[in-house]
Amino acid sequence: SNLTKMSDHSDQESQTSSHGHSPSRAVSIDTNVDSNTLRIMVSTDNHLGYLERDPIRGNDSFAAFEEVLLLSKRHKCDMVLLAGDLFHENKPSRITLHKTMGILRRHTMGPNPVQFQIVSDQAQNFRSTICNTVNYEDPYSCVDLPIFAIHGNHDDPTRDGGTEMLAALDLLAVNHLVNYFGRHDEVDKVQVSPVLIQKGGTKVALYGMGSMRDERLNRMWQGKKVRFLKPSTPEGRNRRENNKDDDSDDDDDDDDEKKITTR
Repeated sequence: SNLTKMSDHSDQESQTSSHGHSPSRAVSIDTNVDSNTLRIMVSTDNHLGYLERDPIRGNDSFAAFEEVLLLSKRHKCDMVLLAGDLFHENKPSRITLHKTMGILRRHTMGPNPVQFQIVSDQAQNFRSTICNTVNYEDPYSCVDLPIFAIHGNHDDPTRDGGTEMLAALDLLAVNHLVNYFGRHDEVDKVQVSPVLIQKGGTKVALYGMGSMRDERLNRMWQGKKVRFLKPSTPEGRNRRENNKDDDSDDDDDDDDEKKITTR
């Protein structure tokens, strides 16, 4: 496979350096990445802001998160995937937000071009941004390490006295620091549309579903209200055109009939 996950590799290197072993025994880093290999650093449960008032451990979560981004650059990763609970609370303090934004600006912005493309409908994938595009395509930003993130049960969206639900990740997304996806606000259904990524000849469909209450998700699973959309292919489009006169009941039972197109 041309899809490389860097998390286990990075953990080994981090443990080696933290125990003070000599550089000769450190894990070697292959920096020769071909044009078809997509390198992804996967990180989860960062819990930024945990024990932030503790005089000894208050900075631990931020130091660990910064190490993730440093390793991503060292391993020449194309992107970082944050799989939930970036923050410890869904209303992080101002000091936590300030530290987080500073870390992201230091390690995700730079002059190097991003080597992959988003070929799905970005307005559907990234609804938290002003221009509904992936952050590195914005002409007024200079992102060279894109971060893609979903929310967890600790930092899920909430209402602050109004009608609109916002997560802490929305604040980062509107400032082009992360690409927030996988949010589903509909109360009666969940329709997961993947982020379609292409680097050279490698194509990846990245599905994201942010945390939601167990009873709500179970109710929709039982009612068959959860659907995962699939990328449309020329063969699939031709098959649907040939079968367009089939029974509508059959169409409803066939999950393959729900497709998304690429651009």
